[in-house]
Amino acid sequence: KGELRMQSLTFDDAGMYQCIAENMHGIIYANAELKIVASPPTFELNPMKKKILAAKGGRVIIECKPKAAPKPKFSWSKGTELLANGSRIRIWDDGSLEIINVTKLDEGRYTCFAENNRGKANSTGVLEMTEATRITLAPLNVDVTVGENATMQCIASHDPTLDLTFIWSLNGFVIDFEKEHEHYERNVMV
Repeated sequence: KGELRMQSLTFDDAGMYQCIAENMHGIIYANAELKIVASPPTFELNPMKKKILAAKGGRVIIECKPKAAPKPKFSWSKGTELLANGSRIRIWDDGSLEIINVTKLDEGRYTCFAENNRGKANSTGVLEMTEATRITLAPLNVDVTVGENATMQCIASHDPTLDLTFIWSLNGFVIDFEKEHEHYERNVMV
């Protein structure tokens, strides 16, 4: 196949590599540079969110994405308690922390620790629980005659600290009220 495979790379392996292919009709060359990267974990470019919101009874994923080479090992703590995989908590291979069936007890300061053979770093964010958004009045099926108008209602309850936006779709495609204002009209009740 013309492949060159290298294992257990060191800084000495960095440089310009050239592939030469030849046959009775001629010869061609292709070049590529191999850079060897090694750095301790750092959250400078991608710190954890300082405030993470999770809906009561829902699922939240807290991302932990430091820059590091080689790939770091991850661990998490809530306050001073070290976290481990369990029935509701899972630490993903990419460092993210997943919590399901979020409760008030899950609120608090979460710290992601990243460590490789070059060093270690951590980043912290605060998880806050919000009331889950719920549809309290769902649209009903409507039969209308061609040419008539139809009105569909949707009412939802939500956490008062958050904004709420209603998005309508038709057969899986979001309705753009700006472009289709002659056909659709959005009535917002306060």
